[in-house]
Amino acid sequence: MTKKVAVVTLGCPKNQVDSEVMSGFLSQDYILTENPEEAEIIVVNTCTFIQSAKEESIETIFEMAGFKESGSCKTLIATGCLAQRYGAELIQDIPELDGVLGTGSIDEITKIVQATNETRMSLIKEGAPDFLHTDSMPRKRSTPDYLAYVKVAEGCDNYCTYCVIPYVRGHFRSRPEESIIREVQDMAAQGVKEIMVMAQDTTRYGFDLYGELRLPQLIRQLARIEGIEWIRLMYCYPERFTDELIETMRQEPKVCKYIDLPLQHADNKILKDMNRRGTIEQAETLIEKLRCAMPDITLRTTMITGFPGESEQEFQSMVDLIRRVQFDRLGVFPYSQEENTPAGQREDQVLPEVREQRRELVMQIQQDISYARQQRWLDRVVTVLLEQKLPDGRWMGRTEGDAPEIDGQVYITDTQTSLHVGDMIKVRILEADSYDLIGEVVS
Repeated sequence: MTKKVAVVTLGCPKNQVDSEVMSGFLSQDYILTENPEEAEIIVVNTCTFIQSAKEESIETIFEMAGFKESGSCKTLIATGCLAQRYGAELIQDIPELDGVLGTGSIDEITKIVQATNETRMSLIKEGAPDFLHTDSMPRKRSTPDYLAYVKVAEGCDNYCTYCVIPYVRGHFRSRPEESIIREVQDMAAQGVKEIMVMAQDTTRYGFDLYGELRLPQLIRQLARIEGIEWIRLMYCYPERFTDELIETMRQEPKVCKYIDLPLQHADNKILKDMNRRGTIEQAETLIEKLRCAMPDITLRTTMITGFPGESEQEFQSMVDLIRRVQFDRLGVFPYSQEENTPAGQREDQVLPEVREQRRELVMQIQQDISYARQQRWLDRVVTVLLEQKLPDGRWMGRTEGDAPEIDGQVYITDTQTSLHVGDMIKVRILEADSYDLIGEVVS
């Protein structure tokens, strides 16, 4: 009888793509299940971006290990960033683990599962990981039918001083345009309407392969694919956001008027210490260009509070920028001191409680800003992608200004029975709070 396998995913959507590729390989020999309790093989795809992610990954591994006693589990594998970074320690310290698989060996997931029938195994390639998935590899998407993540590149060359990603994911490497286009064509044929285009540094796409930034050209080709309605750009670094890309976004109706622009800070000295390229003045100029070209664009950014050496004055620079720019969406993380990073080795660490206090202050400020920004949608008609029918008969969905999982929702007052998940409908907005909208269907 064919064994059942469960793949448990932690971390970002880029990690989710890896899990979907591993699930594709595993589905050729095993039955996939979403219930780890009934699985004989459990794969935990881990994250190690910040301390809380590492802790969650470890806790999940132990939780899944419990199914060796209470469930059907015979084989437990850890994959992903934590496995790449701490593979030897995981095998040594967690006897319930049967194997670890690094980020450079994703296509060998079936090999390690089969090998651990005989012995515990660690499969971590020496040197920088170089795995890059292609459209010819099997992939079992875990997203709803109408939504898919499209990872256009792997790895990172930025080496921000607080970040471990280049060490666990390897150098930045773009997928060929042809491979991405074929993958999205297949997705469209399967009913996908919205694609999330992403990489560790999406705006860098193509530079390593073609000697130039090719994201605008790629987006224009993807926009020609019949069936794709929304193209959403995530993780776009400001210093490589070209005028051509702005114009492409403006001209292409399928490209969501939404951009995820992780700035991380607003003080030039801190940005330099972070090894971030460009200045905050250049970032503000870019934001002005984006809003001039697309007045209704939704802007999301992320900030880090309490980076080593951050003074009250430098923190105030962040607060001032946030108040000045008025981002629609903003995520804030207290700095996480990561071992073997330049920032983590600095002696001028900000106290953890100060990092957290500053994060809470920024979130309080942003809540009022978000509320004010949301009011501009009142009495306007927007396109909403339906995602869920609620128990009371109402519907819930998203606008093009809301990325799945991280942004807000639109709650629709109507209880029409003719609607379906994945439909794109017109909705008039009646109410708005800091995160969500309430509206009614427009006939």
